[in-house]
Amino acid sequence: MAAFDINSIIITGTLFVIFGVFLFFDLFKRNERYGYLAYIVALIPINFLWFFQFDVLGVYLILFILWNLCLLRDLFGVVRKKDPKEINDIVLYLALGIVIQAILTAILPVSNATMQTNTTPYWFFYFPDIYTATYGIEAWVNLTILFAFRVLATVLIGLVIVPLLVDLRDEEVPLPVFIIIIGLFILPFLYLSYIWLPEAMGVLTFLMSVILFIVLLIITRSGKEVKKMK
Repeated sequence: MAAFDINSIIITGTLFVIFGVFLFFDLFKRNERYGYLAYIVALIPINFLWFFQFDVLGVYLILFILWNLCLLRDLFGVVRKKDPKEINDIVLYLALGIVIQAILTAILPVSNATMQTNTTPYWFFYFPDIYTATYGIEAWVNLTILFAFRVLATVLIGLVIVPLLVDLRDEEVPLPVFIIIIGLFILPFLYLSYIWLPEAMGVLTFLMSVILFIVLLIITRSGKEVKKMK
């Protein structure tokens, strides 16, 4: 990891302050929706750290911390009676942040080869190289950071999935629509399976999809129950 000089420390601190401004944007009472930009602004300080060869797994750990803070803030806003926030907007901006970060992982490491340290390319995208070919943990990986990374990634996906399930509760959802809903969760399930148990990624993803299918059966309605009662 490259040593930070005083200028780098000040810039890094300033970038986190800017993120904090958008994180707590609602406190300014400007009646504007710029607080959602926190999901995207969070990418600036963490990629600055990555540029200076900060531990790449630690970079994503910090990113997940920032995104979890955004989700907790917004999910609290969903239950707010006055000017509540929409779950759809939350998921949209988080997805936008993920897409932009994926694009940056394809551009920045090519522009600065040192950013490829401890990463591996998946197509054009450079992500942390956590596992060996036999699914062992790479020597460079700090096990404490890896565990925290796994937990925060799980919390991040949980903070997205659980509110969406709550939003679907008692809604009329035909059985064929289940396939579309489960399909939307396949990538998050694959990611969770990969970071926790890569050697069983496929079967673990299948298990989580089946569990989601059962949960959807329990919490949703077909719309035909009333007709049957009549």
